[in-house]
Order: sequence, then structure tokens, then C-alpha cells
Amino acid sequence: MTISRERVLEELSRIAIPGGGTLVSRDMVRALNVESGIVRFVIEASDPTLARALAPVEAEAQRLLSALPGVEKVQIVTTAPAGPRGAAPQVTARSGPPGSPAPSLKIGRHPTPQAGPAPVSGVARILAIGSGKGGVGKSTLTSNLAVALARKGRRVGLLDADIYGPSQPRMLGLTGQRPKSDGDMIEPLHAHGVTTMSLGLMMKEGEAVVWRGPMLMGALQQMLNQVKWGELDVLLVDLPPGTGDVQLSLCQKAQVTGAIIVSTPQDVALIDARRAIDMFDKLKTPVLGLVENMSTYICPNCGHEAHLFGHGGVAAEAAKLNLPFLGEIPLNLDVRLAGDAGTPVAAGDGPVAESFARLADRLIGGGMA
Repeated sequence: MTISRERVLEELSRIAIPGGGTLVSRDMVRALNVESGIVRFVIEASDPTLARALAPVEAEAQRLLSALPGVEKVQIVTTAPAGPRGAAPQVTARSGPPGSPAPSLKIGRHPTPQAGPAPVSGVARILAIGSGKGGVGKSTLTSNLAVALARKGRRVGLLDADIYGPSQPRMLGLTGQRPKSDGDMIEPLHAHGVTTMSLGLMMKEGEAVVWRGPMLMGALQQMLNQVKWGELDVLLVDLPPGTGDVQLSLCQKAQVTGAIIVSTPQDVALIDARRAIDMFDKLKTPVLGLVENMSTYICPNCGHEAHLFGHGGVAAEAAKLNLPFLGEIPLNLDVRLAGDAGTPVAAGDGPVAESFARLADRLIGGGMA
């Protein structure tokens, strides 16, 4: 018989701890891994005194889990920080003039237990914008698509979930601005008709985030549920590259309507795009379609059309996988210049803006936005 994480957490929820609650309800279980009959996890106490008091709890957990069918070995480590709890890097939302006390809301804590995917208050649809690899222009496409949808009259939000590399503040012209907080909820910022939240808005530009997986998951959960998104037709979530903790957390914590996969046409990018599609399949999140970015290049001097990364590869892959092909976005210098300047090219006119407008029309017409 195979043991599951859920079964382990169920058993741990039965064990009372000093001060009330359980290991699970007080969010003290870290790095839980269940594989090949071996259960490993860390009990993280708030201080050394509590860690010592948890010795009987650790022994009871060892006894209960070892008795479960399919469990061959249980490894538990109890830890406590050397300094005060909360010494790990955290980012605090600040309101009021410089020098005023920071409110109590902090981004970067561990996630809170949740029964399953939940809706985000006021948000009708959540679209995850993903790619299997970096460098395919996913964040640029997300910001321009958000602006294009807003120009079509949709109420649009953009959550920058690329926590290690948040770029949306720069692309939307919000660099240096800070969200306000009333201590419990964050007021997002607004640009080009888009309601925006990013960890980059709460940090100095260029400052690194050095967080473990649980802190990433907790930050995403907070940015979903502790931001005053208002009434939105659609919330676009700009995911980091790859298939990691943020993608997993989003699909486990929020009721995601579906995912859009962004790829360039060449085979190397498509290999990773297939991994992203497989990940969303495993997470039971519908893939709504594929977009080919950097699809073609038109020389501004002579008008010659070149396919620097190939052409049509994403459309062919979509047909092969029986998924919708949502459209092509050209490779154009104006896209980069406009993003660096903080005014997405979709906010203006011209052939590139029209390509994003067509993509927005496709989503609206398909009931996806």
C-alpha cells in the first residue's frame, strides 16, 4: 500500500501540542516528503524552549506514522531558530510617509493550511500564463495582453508571481511606487487600466529574494488573498519559468480557470513547453491554448520578413496536442523599448499592438477573459 502526504498530515492533525492546537493547525510541519515508504519532515518550533517541550510530540508522531500501512521508515527532525522567530528575510508592506511605522502585514511567511483550491474574492477568472523555460517573452506578453484586454473594456488584474525575478513593475511603469496597506490587506497599484500586484513593488529594484519553497508558497497565497483586487473579469498570473513551487501552489490554492502556454517556435523551447503542459495536466488545470511569441521579424528598413527562431512550430504543436492555437506575436524592437520605458506597446497603435488586440479578442470571444 502506498502512503500519501494527505494521510501523513491527517495523522499529525491528531497530535495535540503544548499551548493548544496540532502540528498542522499551527503550521509547524516543514519539508514533508513521502517517497518509497519513507516519511521525512521537520518540526519547526518558534524557540528552543518549545522545541524541548515537543519531544513527546515527536515521539508520538514517530509511533503513529510507523504504524501506518506502507510506511517503512519515519525520519523527524525538530528545529528552532537561534534568534527570534521571523529572522528569515521578509518584505513588509508600508503605508504612510517615510519613517512611519510599518503595518503588521508581511509577505514571505509560510503558507496557511487550506482545504483545497479556493476562489479569489471578486475575481471571475484566473488565467495562469506559463512557459517551460525562461527567455520566451512570457512576462512581456502578459503585461501587453493585460493592457490589450483592458483596452477592450475588461476589468483586468495582473499578479506578478515570478517572485525571484519580478519584472512587471518596470514593464508597467510602476518602478519606485509602493502599495499601501491597512495592516491586513494590501491596496494594489494601477497602470494602463490594469490592477497590479508584484513582490517587486515591495522591494528595492535589484534586491534579491532568497527564500525557501514554503516562503514562496506563503507569499503567493498572501498576494492572492490579502490584496484588494476589487471586481475583476480576469486575473492574469505571470508565472516564473519551469515547473516548480509557485506553479504547484497556484493550482492548489486558487481556482485557476486555465493556463496559457507561451513559447517561441524553435524545438528547444517547444520541448520545455511540453513539460509545462504536462505539469498543468498533472495539476488538473485546463490548458486553454498556446501562443507563439517572437514568431516573425519584419525589417523596418526593407520590409523583408525573417523567421529568426523558425515559424509555425507552436501552431503545429498545438494541432498535435489537440489544443487551441491562440495566435502569433511578432519579434519587434518596439516591444522591448516600450517595456523598458514602462508603457507596453499594446497601449499604443500599430501592427504589434494589433497582434495583442487580436489575442485579447480571441480570449474574450472564447469566454476566457
